[in-house]
Amino acid sequence: MKIATAAYPLDWLDSWSQYEDKIAHWVSDAAGQGADLLVFPEYGAMELCTLAGANVAADLEQSLHAVSDRMEPVHALHQKLAAEHGVHILGASAPVNDGYDRPVNRATLYAPNGKRGHQDKQIMTRFERDPWDVVPGDGLQVFETELGKIGVLICYDSEFPLLGRELSECEILLVPSCTEALSGYWRVRIGAMARALENQCVSAMASLVGEAPWSESVDVTTGMGGIFGPPDTGFPMTGVLAEGTLNHPAWTYGEVDMDAIAHVRADGVVLNRTHWAEQDSRVNSVTNSLV
Repeated sequence: MKIATAAYPLDWLDSWSQYEDKIAHWVSDAAGQGADLLVFPEYGAMELCTLAGANVAADLEQSLHAVSDRMEPVHALHQKLAAEHGVHILGASAPVNDGYDRPVNRATLYAPNGKRGHQDKQIMTRFERDPWDVVPGDGLQVFETELGKIGVLICYDSEFPLLGRELSECEILLVPSCTEALSGYWRVRIGAMARALENQCVSAMASLVGEAPWSESVDVTTGMGGIFGPPDTGFPMTGVLAEGTLNHPAWTYGEVDMDAIAHVRADGVVLNRTHWAEQDSRVNSVTNSLV
């Protein structure tokens, strides 16, 4: 399988057709390079709020709802492109109103057979809590696809080991991200790499990059695409299968051998995934002592 993970810039949109053309171009480029699975970043859908005008785009509250109002045509576009190119696409996450008191941060996975499913962010960052007031949504999902079992940990979620452990049956973990500073990028990257180590799987991180001066929420973002595995049998010694160029908008591509994932889980130099449960007895045996 070939994964394409995006370092994706936000644009000011003057028309819906401009957005359609942009997404179609990105998908076509990745599919043309033989990618089977495409990963867009967290909050990449925020550019849709510009279609409602500058005042709405600059307003935190109004921008949330302006994006949510556009999601049905967004779904239709991504489903069409997934079918047309025969690829799976994790669309850029978006604030979505879906029966909750407040918007949730939701990423949608589109399959080429017309099916789709979504993953909501579980743990909110400080900015999402206040002043944005974005809330956790539905629980963790395992997507059973023709490519294998796929899970999604949206940005900050990747920094929490127990969330990753709940997705330990997945061969692929997708980590769409939106980080302002280089330190934020590295927190998420370290989380993505740690989850790949613990679960002996592959993680694919996508980043929002560049400046969007029309927005208070995603005005400056830093990152790059990356694909990671456990530094063990069948994988690079660094655990890095592929990485992009910092803040350079582009796809990053990586070849993933599903047999290598199965092999390292069964007979790796270490067996983190299998030995996970042994932590319980060791944690409960902690004592205070001073020699």
